[in-house]
Amino acid sequence: MKHRDPLSHVITTNLKTVQINQKMSDVLRILMENQIHHVPVVDGRRLAGMISATDIIRLNITVSNADDWSIGKVMKKNLVTTEINETVRKAAQLLSDGVFHSLPVIDKDNNLVGIVTSTDLIKYLAELC
Repeated sequence: MKHRDPLSHVITTNLKTVQINQKMSDVLRILMENQIHHVPVVDGRRLAGMISATDIIRLNITVSNADDWSIGKVMKKNLVTTEINETVRKAAQLLSDGVFHSLPVIDKDNNLVGIVTSTDLIKYLAELC
Protein backbone atom coordinates (compact mmCIF):
# COMPACT_ATOMS: atom_id res chain seq x y z
CA MET A 1 0.00 0.00 0.00
CA LYS A 2 1.18 3.49 -0.72
CA HIS A 3 1.14 4.49 2.92
CA ARG A 4 2.09 8.09 2.23
CA ASP A 5 -0.78 8.69 -0.18
CA PRO A 6 -3.02 11.52 0.97
CA LEU A 7 -6.27 10.61 2.63
CA SER A 8 -8.08 12.36 -0.21
CA HIS A 9 -7.42 9.21 -2.30
CA VAL A 10 -9.83 7.15 -0.20
CA ILE A 11 -12.38 9.38 1.52
CA THR A 12 -16.00 9.68 0.58
CA THR A 13 -16.93 13.33 0.12
CA ASN A 14 -20.48 12.99 -1.19
CA LEU A 15 -21.84 12.43 2.30
CA LYS A 16 -25.30 11.85 3.63
CA THR A 17 -25.49 13.87 6.84
CA VAL A 18 -28.11 15.11 9.27
CA GLN A 19 -28.28 18.38 11.10
CA ILE A 20 -28.35 18.07 14.87
CA ASN A 21 -31.95 19.41 15.02
CA GLN A 22 -33.40 16.91 12.52
CA LYS A 23 -35.59 13.96 13.48
CA MET A 24 -34.33 10.44 14.14
CA SER A 25 -36.69 9.22 11.42
CA ASP A 26 -34.47 11.17 8.98
CA VAL A 27 -31.45 9.18 10.20
CA LEU A 28 -33.29 5.87 9.75
CA ARG A 29 -34.42 6.85 6.26
CA ILE A 30 -30.88 7.83 5.22
CA LEU A 31 -29.41 4.58 6.57
CA MET A 32 -32.01 2.41 4.83
CA GLU A 33 -32.26 4.25 1.50
CA ASN A 34 -28.51 4.54 1.03
CA GLN A 35 -27.47 1.21 2.55
CA ILE A 36 -24.86 2.88 4.72
CA HIS A 37 -23.84 2.25 8.31
CA HIS A 38 -22.81 5.70 9.58
CA VAL A 39 -24.41 9.13 9.42
CA PRO A 40 -22.36 12.15 10.49
CA VAL A 41 -24.26 14.73 12.52
CA VAL A 42 -23.40 18.33 11.74
CA ASP A 43 -24.25 21.71 13.16
CA GLY A 44 -24.02 23.82 10.03
CA ARG A 45 -20.83 22.38 8.53
CA ARG A 46 -19.15 21.62 11.85
CA LEU A 47 -18.98 18.00 12.94
CA ALA A 48 -21.13 17.46 16.05
CA GLY A 49 -21.28 13.67 16.26
CA MET A 50 -22.00 10.39 14.51
CA ILE A 51 -24.87 7.91 14.55
CA SER A 52 -24.34 4.35 13.40
CA ALA A 53 -26.78 1.59 12.59
CA THR A 54 -25.37 -0.22 15.61
CA ASP A 55 -26.34 2.70 17.87
CA ILE A 56 -29.91 2.44 16.64
CA ILE A 57 -30.03 -1.33 17.09
CA ARG A 58 -28.47 -1.07 20.56
CA LEU A 59 -31.18 1.36 21.65
CA ASN A 60 -33.93 -0.62 19.87
CA ILE A 61 -35.06 2.40 17.90
CA THR A 62 -37.77 1.46 15.42
CA VAL A 63 -39.56 3.38 12.70
CA SER A 64 -42.59 3.70 14.97
CA ASN A 65 -40.71 5.29 17.89
CA ALA A 66 -37.80 6.99 16.09
CA ASP A 67 -38.91 10.54 16.71
CA ASP A 68 -39.22 9.90 20.45
CA TRP A 69 -35.42 9.95 20.44
CA SER A 70 -33.30 13.06 19.86
CA ILE A 71 -30.28 12.94 17.59
CA GLY A 72 -28.24 14.75 20.24
CA LYS A 73 -28.91 12.01 22.79
CA VAL A 74 -28.24 9.10 20.43
CA MET A 75 -25.15 10.33 18.57
CA LYS A 76 -21.61 9.64 19.67
CA LYS A 77 -19.97 12.94 20.56
CA ASN A 78 -16.38 12.10 21.49
CA LEU A 79 -15.22 11.02 18.07
CA VAL A 80 -11.81 10.06 16.83
CA THR A 81 -11.29 12.16 13.72
CA THR A 82 -8.55 12.84 11.25
CA GLU A 83 -7.68 15.88 9.19
CA ILE A 84 -7.80 15.99 5.41
CA ASN A 85 -4.02 16.44 5.18
CA GLU A 86 -3.30 13.10 6.91
CA THR A 87 -2.11 9.99 5.10
CA VAL A 88 -3.86 6.75 4.23
CA ARG A 89 -1.52 5.01 6.65
CA LYS A 90 -2.64 7.19 9.57
CA ALA A 91 -6.30 6.46 8.82
CA ALA A 92 -5.54 2.73 8.58
CA GLN A 93 -3.76 2.85 11.95
CA LEU A 94 -6.73 4.58 13.58
CA LEU A 95 -9.27 2.14 12.12
CA SER A 96 -7.19 -1.00 12.64
CA ASP A 97 -8.00 -1.46 16.31
CA GLY A 98 -11.56 -2.42 15.36
CA VAL A 99 -13.32 -0.26 17.94
CA PHE A 100 -15.07 1.73 15.21
CA HIS A 101 -15.36 1.40 11.44
CA SER A 102 -15.62 4.98 10.24
CA LEU A 103 -13.47 8.01 10.67
CA PRO A 104 -14.81 11.52 10.07
CA VAL A 105 -12.39 13.70 8.11
CA ILE A 106 -12.36 17.35 9.12
CA ASP A 107 -10.58 20.53 8.13
CA LYS A 108 -8.69 22.79 10.54
CA ASP A 109 -11.96 24.49 11.57
CA ASN A 110 -13.65 21.17 12.49
CA ASN A 111 -15.82 21.31 9.36
CA LEU A 112 -16.73 17.88 8.03
CA VAL A 113 -15.14 17.30 4.61
CA GLY A 114 -15.52 13.55 4.27
CA ILE A 115 -15.49 10.14 5.87
CA VAL A 116 -13.22 7.14 5.51
CA THR A 117 -14.43 3.67 6.44
CA SER A 118 -12.79 0.29 6.81
CA THR A 119 -14.48 -0.66 3.54
CA ASP A 120 -12.92 2.35 1.78
CA LEU A 121 -9.47 1.19 2.88
CA ILE A 122 -10.10 -2.40 1.76
CA LYS A 123 -11.23 -1.17 -1.69
CA TYR A 124 -8.13 1.03 -1.91
CA LEU A 125 -5.89 -1.91 -1.05
CA ALA A 126 -7.67 -4.16 -3.56
CA GLU A 127 -7.01 -1.65 -6.36
CA LEU A 128 -3.29 -1.73 -5.59
CA CYS A 129 -3.06 -5.54 -5.83
